[in-house]
Amino acid sequence: MNYDILISFALATSALAISPGPDNIYVLVQSISNGKSYGLATVCGLITGCIIHTTLLAFGVSAIIAANENLFFGIKLLGSIYLLYLAYKVFKSASQLDLDSNIAPKKSLKQLFVQGFFMNVLNPKVTIFFLAFFPGFLFSDSMSTVIQFYILGGIFMLVSFVIFSSIALLAGQIKTYTLKHKNSGLVLKWLQIVVFVGIAVFILI
Repeated sequence: MNYDILISFALATSALAISPGPDNIYVLVQSISNGKSYGLATVCGLITGCIIHTTLLAFGVSAIIAANENLFFGIKLLGSIYLLYLAYKVFKSASQLDLDSNIAPKKSLKQLFVQGFFMNVLNPKVTIFFLAFFPGFLFSDSMSTVIQFYILGGIFMLVSFVIFSSIALLAGQIKTYTLKHKNSGLVLKWLQIVVFVGIAVFILI
């Protein structure tokens, strides 16, 4: 078992979770608009949805690895290209963070949990991202690939839960900071770009 790869995966996941994206921005807006508990309910729904994507990835890609190693390399190559494409999309996007609290109508905690779950499960981009991200971090030659994918999924969910929950709990301070520091959006934008390119290169080498 290669623990360095697991540590690299956890660090990459942390950087991705911190970088502004649709999910953590939605959590932040819910917390600003309706309160921390509503942001946390959204987080729980989003993270629970990752179980579905991990399961699909674990059994689907594991079967491909067992059938054809060259095809698996093709998956990793396409994954790297996709991550570079995401870096390009971020590069072309605006740097400002939209934290308008008026865009988050109030719902019950249960409704937000369910909405977060289906936001994640029904988003094909999450499936594609998992397919691009996870295979490059398999960490053992002897352990079942299914188990490895579940371990990676567990790390991804744990790290994302901690960071997303911190965003929900610190929503007020985060909004105040971003309003005071106009360049914060630009810094986070370039953090995303560096992370996507870095993961793409890591997967290839």
